[in-house]
Amino acid sequence: MIIFDPTPCALGEGPLWHPLRGQLFWFDIVKFRLHTREGDATRTWSFDEHVSAAGWLDQDRLLIASETRLFAFNLKTGASEDVLPLEADRPDTRSNDGRADPWGGFWIGTMSKTAEAGVGTIYRYYRGELRVLFPGITIPNAISFTPGGGHAYFADTIQQKVWRQPLSEAHGWPEGDPEVFLDHSVRGLHPDGAVVDQTGNLWCAEWGGGRVAVYDTEGQEIAVHAFDAANTSCPAFGGEALADLYCTTARQKLGAETLADGRAHGVTFVAHGVGKGQAEHQVIL
Repeated sequence: MIIFDPTPCALGEGPLWHPLRGQLFWFDIVKFRLHTREGDATRTWSFDEHVSAAGWLDQDRLLIASETRLFAFNLKTGASEDVLPLEADRPDTRSNDGRADPWGGFWIGTMSKTAEAGVGTIYRYYRGELRVLFPGITIPNAISFTPGGGHAYFADTIQQKVWRQPLSEAHGWPEGDPEVFLDHSVRGLHPDGAVVDQTGNLWCAEWGGGRVAVYDTEGQEIAVHAFDAANTSCPAFGGEALADLYCTTARQKLGAETLADGRAHGVTFVAHGVGKGQAEHQVIL
């Protein structure tokens, strides 16, 4: 485990390895920023609202979720083009975790800016339509998909649970009810962002735990990767053969004593050669 980028994020989140560019992008949600590395330098784009998650549209454009909309963002020109509103009439909410699915759709969660219980929702954008999937979520996280798209995962960090949802083979909509896959309430762990590898294992960042834990398809913990920060927020696979594990972290709500403890709170880490991830799916507008 080493530091990939030393930029201290208040709330680092949403890492995305762009498979065409071979480049990692990530957000600092509460600072309204998108970051990447270009050579040995950090490049940053600033926005006028919370931004939290993205999927890739093509070589030069991302679909970005903000507190009011989904929009296409051109990495070369900096131009934005609105796709559709996302709770634009709700000044009390913002976007949070999100990921593209194997059918070209995009799942995105929203939440209260003050983490008010049950205010959040998980949506799916698909072929021009934004549809509610799961209402009543407090902090939506861990949105990820098994190889072949048979199931989706999602979490409510506050409830300390991860659910597994069967998906229709034809178009990827949920079929039947989700089942609890992980219940961390007994263990005191808080599932945050997650990603699924090529063998179907779930790699889940655990907020407050300083780690990404790996769970097999039966929900058994089979490995742990520790990072030198208190709040691990979201993993992503990238690099050659998608073998490198990136992980964002956060400084948000850490006290002065913790921030001064010598750990690299808020930076983005990488652990080389620890797994083999899936390539991120393309969003189709």
